[in-house]
Amino acid sequence: MPEDRALAVGVLALQGASAAHIAAFDELGVRARPVRSRPELEGLSHLVIPGGESTTIHHLLELFDLRQAIIDRYNDGQLALFGTCAGAILLGIDAGEAPPRFGLLDAILNRNAYGRQIDSFSKILPLPALGTELRCVFIRAPKVRRVGSGAQVLAWDGDDPILLRGSGLLAATFHPELSGDPSIHAYFLEPALWNSVRSCPARGVSIETEAPNRHVIAGQ
Repeated sequence: MPEDRALAVGVLALQGASAAHIAAFDELGVRARPVRSRPELEGLSHLVIPGGESTTIHHLLELFDLRQAIIDRYNDGQLALFGTCAGAILLGIDAGEAPPRFGLLDAILNRNAYGRQIDSFSKILPLPALGTELRCVFIRAPKVRRVGSGAQVLAWDGDDPILLRGSGLLAATFHPELSGDPSIHAYFLEPALWNSVRSCPARGVSIETEAPNRHVIAGQ
């Protein structure tokens, strides 16, 4: 995306935690608007796809004719995307389970991998790529099963990647909008998000293994 393009931020508001994301951008002095229709998508440079229920969000995107429009605008380099929890699931590659994925982020995420709502939790975790730490809230959270060479892991919880990026893409398995800290939202707005993913000799690398188990993360 051209760096001189006007910043225009939207948060998908069909289902899920849209208000908390809008509040996080407010803390940064950025006005974000809710998106429920094709006209509201027009002109945006950035869109958050929030947590909620991934199958429900998928059906609503189809119902309101937004799914393909979002994919097309990303592929045209016009729209950066940030998926949290259910939104992160949708950005990834099809994993042989519902709902259908966008296929944009080079990663596979499994739904509800931490268990039921009662198994939700929060913990303080380091975010080395952002130079800070954050209270990360996991609510019926997905887990990243595989990461391809087109994605980079930015933060971990033990052996589990929890924050990933691709070119023009950001995905969190947790809910950064509930942390009380807008650092990740600020990172999402940086023009450098569109840079190509590069491998690094430390955590925060692109995870690659040889075929036939290529892209398998240790422990999965």
